[in-house]
Amino acid sequence: MAYIHHTTMAPTKLELLAEWLPKQSWYVGDMGTPELAKAGGFRLDDPEGEVGIEFMVVVDTTVQEPVAYLVPMSYRGAALEGVPGEALIGTSEHGVLGTRWIYDGAHDPVVMAQLRALLRGEAVPQHQSKSDTTDATVTVHATGPDDGLGVQINRVLGSTEAAEGSSGRVVAGWTWPNGTVARGVFAWS
Repeated sequence: MAYIHHTTMAPTKLELLAEWLPKQSWYVGDMGTPELAKAGGFRLDDPEGEVGIEFMVVVDTTVQEPVAYLVPMSYRGAALEGVPGEALIGTSEHGVLGTRWIYDGAHDPVVMAQLRALLRGEAVPQHQSKSDTTDATVTVHATGPDDGLGVQINRVLGSTEAAEGSSGRVVAGWTWPNGTVARGVFAWS
């Protein structure tokens, strides 16, 4: 199980995401800098213990109707080779671990392998901010064994296209700025 360090990061994940998010094709806000609030998510463990894996929900509060985005992220101690430039969200100085390279998890092979393992029922979702704690609020409708699993990530939560006809899906929750709790499909196969 991954150990969660309660320390500082400079810049913070939200600061990095505020710069990176508007450049993504699936971003639905204005092209200005969004004001983001962390709204939910969960973690997965890397079996090798090298890569931090987090599925973070952020809500853009600058638009009239807040929008919730799912950003799977990997945290690495060195640059990841062989990924497109837009995969790098940024680097940050971690108060305990030093420089971390933070990537869009959709481009990280470790993140995608663990997401496929979750959809096969072979990985356990972990609490986003507590070490060695499973997250029972994450529901997985597993597909069973299938190494060729194609996985889709639902970037804009609440969209209606997610998971139609899927054989497996991950459902989890987030909290809107007004305190309303929501649940939706995070990923499917």
